[in-house]
Amino acid sequence: MKKALIFDMDGTLWDTTPLLHEVWNRAMQKYDETRGRYLSLEEIRGLMGKTMYEIGQATMPGVPVERQEEIFNGCIDAEDEELLRKGGKLYPGLKETLDKLKNDYHLYIVSNGQEKYAANFISFYGFEDLFEDEETFGRTLLSKGENIKLLIERNGIDRAVYIGDTLQDESSAAYAGVPFIYASYGFGKAEKPAETIDSISGLPEALGRMRF
Repeated sequence: MKKALIFDMDGTLWDTTPLLHEVWNRAMQKYDETRGRYLSLEEIRGLMGKTMYEIGQATMPGVPVERQEEIFNGCIDAEDEELLRKGGKLYPGLKETLDKLKNDYHLYIVSNGQEKYAANFISFYGFEDLFEDEETFGRTLLSKGENIKLLIERNGIDRAVYIGDTLQDESSAAYAGVPFIYASYGFGKAEKPAETIDSISGLPEALGRMRF
């Protein structure tokens, strides 16, 4: 039986908000519609896990959707370049925990980030030997729940759990028909997760309690 752990990224595997705070604010000053608009760190944190369309509506109200997409893509290009240079902040114990889990499970990523977001994360940290596949909103333009289902089908997975940190992650797992483990150290809330962890290092024990 092929058992899989499918991970959200922001607030679950790493924290990129300080870098995004710097890069997005700098990039937004290049456009007439957003010049003089600065996002606080708390605003950035509140945007984590949302799609580019949701972020565009939240940060550029009144700007036509097509122009929102152009500006957001400019921010993402700057973000991709900076993440490849600096990376983000991994949560403590991440590499050690993934190394341990790899012995018993197949590891994957499903993120609402842009097309290269997960691939850049894997490449920067040399995690190619840990994660077998990844999917993003930026590649498929599908919801996170649909992308979880897509990844499960593509990889012939028999059983899976999704690990994330927001209500959207929880509802996405429910849509895909898989249990949800809530990372309470991240950016959001959950209502009725199968398990809750207060650090990534607690994941093996949570899986044990679930008998997964």
